[in-house]
Amino acid sequence: MTLMARELKASFAFIERNLNLNKRYWGWELAWLVYGVAGALSITLIGKDQQNARLLITLMIGAIFWNYLGIVFEIISDTIAWERWEGTLEYTMMAPIRRYSMLVGTALYAVLYGLIYTTFVLIVLALFFGLDLSHADFATGATFMLVGSFSFVGIGFMAAILPLIYVERGSQMTFVLQSLLLLFSGVYYSIDVLPEWMQVVAHFSPGTYILDGVRRGLIDGVPVSALLQDVWPLVVMAVILIPLGVWAFGVAERYAKRTGKLKRVG
Repeated sequence: MTLMARELKASFAFIERNLNLNKRYWGWELAWLVYGVAGALSITLIGKDQQNARLLITLMIGAIFWNYLGIVFEIISDTIAWERWEGTLEYTMMAPIRRYSMLVGTALYAVLYGLIYTTFVLIVLALFFGLDLSHADFATGATFMLVGSFSFVGIGFMAAILPLIYVERGSQMTFVLQSLLLLFSGVYYSIDVLPEWMQVVAHFSPGTYILDGVRRGLIDGVPVSALLQDVWPLVVMAVILIPLGVWAFGVAERYAKRTGKLKRVG
């Protein structure tokens, strides 16, 4: 077996492991799905209450696609927390596989799970509100979600360092980071309403470009060729953040092993 084939098999093993965790905790998966649908409906109903069709679909897109981005980020950033919770962190970190195999497998699972989850929420909301998306450019939306996912994967790799180094507070720190991304990315509003300094920060969040591109594609039917000014920042972020995240995770892993932070509790 070639080295690449062996590492791909190892990556698939992490996908399979996470699917088995879904089966074990299916009750929680169902609970979070109901919570996600209810949350998206609650946000979108603000637009219906205002009797503003554009506001309604703007809020709906923000609610649905932030759910997706949030899931991708959470699964990757919490991978160490889950390993520690299951009591398998030391075994996983000492396994004879390359670390990028673990991270790639986790990232692929996060994207797959996020797509399934988001598709279900999208169908429920579309049926609930009876939306007409006949003029939407779905290729634009899909392109921004695909390219943008890579950027969030890179951020997730770096966020996963926090539970590795800070045994008791790491998960809370990743939640704070996710909350800041929510604030600065214009999920439920245009970033133009933010104070000027926050608008500057918002341009460094991949969520800003993803949501802008998805909205313009699904609401206005704008083709992706007309939105290259939003595509290239996502490509640059992905090219920088993914290798940086893998490298930083490796540094943090060596530090954790040297200082004995792989045990289950702090």
